[in-house]
Amino acid sequence: MKNNPAIGESLARPVPFRIRFGKALVRYKWFYLIMLPGLLYYLIYHYTPMFGLILAFKDYNLREGIFGSEWVGFKHFEIIFNSPGFYDLIRNTVVISFYRIIFGMLPDVVLALMLNEVRKLWFKKFIQTVTYGPYFLSWVIVYGLVFAFLAENSGIVNYFIREWGGTPVNFLASNEYFRPIIVFTDIWKTTGFGAIIYLAAMASINSELYEASVVDGASRWRQLWHITLPGIRDVFILLLILRIGNIMDAGFEQIFIFLNARVFEVGDIIDTWVFRRGLEELEFSIAAATNLFKSVIGLVLVIGANRLAKKFGGSGIW
Repeated sequence: MKNNPAIGESLARPVPFRIRFGKALVRYKWFYLIMLPGLLYYLIYHYTPMFGLILAFKDYNLREGIFGSEWVGFKHFEIIFNSPGFYDLIRNTVVISFYRIIFGMLPDVVLALMLNEVRKLWFKKFIQTVTYGPYFLSWVIVYGLVFAFLAENSGIVNYFIREWGGTPVNFLASNEYFRPIIVFTDIWKTTGFGAIIYLAAMASINSELYEASVVDGASRWRQLWHITLPGIRDVFILLLILRIGNIMDAGFEQIFIFLNARVFEVGDIIDTWVFRRGLEELEFSIAAATNLFKSVIGLVLVIGANRLAKKFGGSGIW
């Protein structure tokens, strides 16, 4: 029986993309429907505002609008880089973000590992509730709690210092204590939420690995070192890459609330400077140029961190 050339040609002919896409859309319509709210969120609040980046290259005027404002090229970037103290802002931003990465990621992992070893379900849920609760508090409330503890005249800590014959310390207005307070409050507020991510990663580890290790006589420490930690390694690297990409964002809301005139030297960051120049002084083009600069730095850092992660055996983001 001879082969029909027409049949062979039709089988070898690639299916057009629109047909494949249409079939996939029909087949997985409910999955795409579930994804739609998330896609719309990013489209409306993350991609559409990117149109405003052209303000960085225009001398924006409220009366003229975006299209009527004059093009000035890289003028605003020159103003930014020549601004007095701008490199100090970059240093403060990077240092605070670096502290957040170094001291803020390990508590998440440690808490998740500890909760994973708890066998009493009611106790585990109780600890999760207690540690996850601060995540829902606003930074204004957190500052109120910190003020109640560390205020110079009425704080609980200074009360005991006075009782023991010491001199009260103005923690909230001290260059020495400002960054540790920022990092500590961030850890207290976000550790419970971060632990949930690692607990979810631990739940996806194949339980047969633990069963096989028990048969081989492995202790809990061996299981932790050889099964649990490698099982959450990719999640840790992923979160690390994302944090490195956001290293130019040191947490505007927290810094803005905790910041005062006495700690500007160590606490003033790029975002607070942009707030003053962009909103208080209505220099929208300066603010847009600064955010574009931050975005470019973040993109470079994410790409570099992703390549390093793949080079050392991680999966990376893509």
